[in-house]
Amino acid sequence: MVMIRANGLGLHVQRLTPRNKRPCGTAVFIHGAFIDSLASYYFTLGPVFAAAGYDAVMYDLRGHGRSERPPSGYTLEHFTADLDALLDELDIEGPVHLVGNSFGGTVALDYVVHRPERVATVTVIESGPASRSWSDTMSAALRHAGDMAEDDALLWFTEQYGTLSSTRTGDTRHDAHIRRLGQAAGRLVRSTTIAEDIPGGRVLTDEQLGRVRCPVLLINGQEGLVAAEAARLRSLLPRCRVAVVPGQKHSVLVEASDAVGELALSWIRDHTSALPEHAASRPGEPGPAR
Repeated sequence: MVMIRANGLGLHVQRLTPRNKRPCGTAVFIHGAFIDSLASYYFTLGPVFAAAGYDAVMYDLRGHGRSERPPSGYTLEHFTADLDALLDELDIEGPVHLVGNSFGGTVALDYVVHRPERVATVTVIESGPASRSWSDTMSAALRHAGDMAEDDALLWFTEQYGTLSSTRTGDTRHDAHIRRLGQAAGRLVRSTTIAEDIPGGRVLTDEQLGRVRCPVLLINGQEGLVAAEAARLRSLLPRCRVAVVPGQKHSVLVEASDAVGELALSWIRDHTSALPEHAASRPGEPGPAR
């Protein structure tokens, strides 16, 4: 386990280095909130990207996995600042390929808006940007969970995962793995201000999104949560493609990791193959564009 001090707290980081001597670039993987951790990439896309020649960086978001859990400080701005500081501490001289799942995709889109010079491509899996409607939806859902008794809140998190999964149906309360995820989410909500902070953070405007110049790939499950948002983003982002994985819901990353990995790698290769070998611009310098 590697702990990196970034933005004032310890972040758990796992890094899979490419086998070839000249890496294709750096891919940074950002996981979802509450019931997720870097493990969802460590056993799926991380090894695939490393085998393909990319430096694969995975980390636990603040409050998640093995990273530190401060009692407060969970707005989108905090998560974006953590990512920025982590790239500095790891001496990654961008531009990087960001891959974000669920809330991680929201962080990735916020990051590319505010630090475009450090990003080469963005791959967003079943997610979208922080918008006013997104904030309202998150606020209502988290308030609902927060108003429940502890056992009921655990059940709610457990059942939510079941409804968002393509492979888990019916009563998931007795599934040990899902129960552990629900317990972790419950502890996070009860011991921190995350339920208030996430929906209370900044939102992105259409104008800000329209200024994103790097390629963006949206990977969605056919029966996922963000089809309408993906259509809106496709109309706003100048260089955006939407890819749909048939038969999948919100948990497409874990349940169809081969398909997701193939889509993401192909997309990134297509949009970086013509870049010069030195495409790792130093932080603060403009990244190459096509």
